[in-house]
Amino acid sequence: MNIILTRPLIEIEDLMNALFKQGHNLIHLPTLKIKPLAINPINFKNFDAVIFTSSNAVRNLRINSRQESIKCFCVGSITEKIARSSGFTNTISAAGNVIALKNIISNSKDLGRNAKLVYICGDNISFDLEADLSKEGFKVTKIINYSSEKIELVSDHTLDLIKKYPINVTFVYSIRSAEALTNIINNYSLAPIMTQSRLMCISNKIANYFKKLGWKKIEVFNPGEEIIKLGNY
Repeated sequence: MNIILTRPLIEIEDLMNALFKQGHNLIHLPTLKIKPLAINPINFKNFDAVIFTSSNAVRNLRINSRQESIKCFCVGSITEKIARSSGFTNTISAAGNVIALKNIISNSKDLGRNAKLVYICGDNISFDLEADLSKEGFKVTKIINYSSEKIELVSDHTLDLIKKYPINVTFVYSIRSAEALTNIINNYSLAPIMTQSRLMCISNKIANYFKKLGWKKIEVFNPGEEIIKLGNY
């Protein structure tokens, strides 16, 4: 099967290795460039819990020691895995959904309504988690530690691969990535090729974005389900 993966390499190395071993042909078409931002050191002792809504927020955080005591809320299992490898041991994850994460935090028995939360994220977010939690009485400090830049240029080598091998499946992981992918398709006149592929979206919001553009073969998957989804074909 010919598959396009749109995430930055650091986020999908394990997935790519697993897919290669299964005999799939992979084309890496990153649509976002992640840039770390300089921030002041965070003293986690000043907070009751930390929130991560992406693995990039964890990767771009300098941590010098294990943070065993602080409660760590992660948007999904991949983010939780990165958080645990970075020294956070008291972790809990949602099902890759920010609204589900918000509900888990709101209903946590470990947090009082005046709990101090540090929310670490990127510069572009699709859900105002800070505002929603603040309305419920939590004291939220949002810290932006990375930015994302759309990639809209494609190498000649990658273009040749896309044109040579009919694409069966394309995976998209964020609205920003969806927008960048759309621009790439338009800039390089790839619609006749790309829109025939099955589009795997990590959320309904992304799926609806592509439906409005006329894509037909669209499915929604949960984080970590890529291989399971491909097994159905």
